[in-house]
Amino acid sequence: MEGTSYLAYIPILVALYLATIHLTGKLQKLPPSPFLYIPVIGHLYLAINGNADTLTNLSNRLGPVLYLWFGSRKTLLVSSPSAAEDCLNKNDLVFCNRASNTLAGKYRGYDDNSLNFASYGPHWRNLRKIATVEMLSSHRLHSLAAIRADELRLLVKRLCGMTNVVMGSEIFDTTLNIMTRMLFGERYYGLETCSDKAKRLKEFVVESIRLVTLTCIGDDVPCLRWLDWRAERRFREYTEKRDRLMVELMEEQRNKRKENDVDTNNMKPMVQTLLELQDSNAEYYRDRVIHSLMADLLIGSSETSTNILEWAFSLLLDHPQILNKVRTEIDNHVGYSRLIEEPDLNHLPYLRCIINETLRMHPPLPCLFPHQSSTECVVAGHRIPSGTFLLINIHAIQNDPKFWDDPQTFKPERFQGVEGHKIGYKMMPFGSGRRSCPGEGLAIRVMGMVLGTLIQCLDMERAEDNQLVKMAQNESFNQSMPKPLVARIQPRHVMIDLIHKV
Repeated sequence: MEGTSYLAYIPILVALYLATIHLTGKLQKLPPSPFLYIPVIGHLYLAINGNADTLTNLSNRLGPVLYLWFGSRKTLLVSSPSAAEDCLNKNDLVFCNRASNTLAGKYRGYDDNSLNFASYGPHWRNLRKIATVEMLSSHRLHSLAAIRADELRLLVKRLCGMTNVVMGSEIFDTTLNIMTRMLFGERYYGLETCSDKAKRLKEFVVESIRLVTLTCIGDDVPCLRWLDWRAERRFREYTEKRDRLMVELMEEQRNKRKENDVDTNNMKPMVQTLLELQDSNAEYYRDRVIHSLMADLLIGSSETSTNILEWAFSLLLDHPQILNKVRTEIDNHVGYSRLIEEPDLNHLPYLRCIINETLRMHPPLPCLFPHQSSTECVVAGHRIPSGTFLLINIHAIQNDPKFWDDPQTFKPERFQGVEGHKIGYKMMPFGSGRRSCPGEGLAIRVMGMVLGTLIQCLDMERAEDNQLVKMAQNESFNQSMPKPLVARIQPRHVMIDLIHKV
């Protein structure tokens, strides 16, 4: 009986424990938190799926600014434009760091030294400068426009020989070719035979994307790191394969320099520019630094653009009146005697509206790449301690009916008269502030050219067995479609002669 009487006190003790945690949070002026806090794991039980819908439902129930404990990791979850502005404008410098001591940072991020994973400081600033000035500046992208145009001509010719097309697969090969040609001066896909190197390169990019969704409990609960042994083994195997591939690709570029087999005109591969920087400062521009930049560009550009374009085509096939409207715009401006070119994109506002609306409904990542605060700050009137992990649920913000009229309906017209794709902080698919995506300009060019070229040249409709994908299905971390888009295509009658000539 005595044992039973002691058990009766357990619910009371638990209630007192939870009440103490919440009272402490209020006294410290922290944002609101879910009531149930479990020792050791904190609020991890609420985000077990790890997708944006789970976090959105949590914010809908408890508020747009939440303070969570994912294990021992203090986490700020933001789902409103005003709070996002506090983080990325008012406190931009405070939130410039990345989380450290994660398996992803250790293996994918070159020990937290890559552009994506490095915390704010001289090293990161230099990497950012290399990416934005030497590799992804407007001048550099303009100089490599011929590569993108050539790959799109090859894509059109390839698709014209098909009937039912898995759009994501074909677009992925094209965007990957664009990046390999811009980086190394080589195309690997869409050829009659696929080399071993091409297979390894694609496997590397695909595995990098898969690793994003890998759950690592030790990142949040360090005492449970031993449970991540399978994940760590997979990360280690990935790193070994990646490093062998990067070394091989770099050696090829060095050999080309020795043999004077490098194009010295405006289409010089990006890696050759990095090797020139290495000649001037070998101590800083070590191979490992160049490898990390190569890997970031290969992974980010090809996968991001492919996902957005697949969603765009899916939405257009489900809204044929919008597809006809943008095709008419392209026909009126470009005509039938030539293919669309990058300068044309500035004169095709409705095409840009379609890209913007797709980015709004399906941003490249549902939550912006996580930030971490370096000092204490204030967000939405709440005190945020130093070392707090920041998650901005951009998918929730960009699909919130409080900020968007009928947000689940595909309406490109909502962006007419809007320059660019940022509307305050309620629309920022590539992030904002110092840590915004440096590849944004390239992504917009590639998306505009792929979308415009295929609309101009092909008649498309959804294959009979490929049903409409509801946008509410958002199970993926990287916003890939739950079901691949399969389209039935044929050349447009008015474009057949031109297609045969390209």
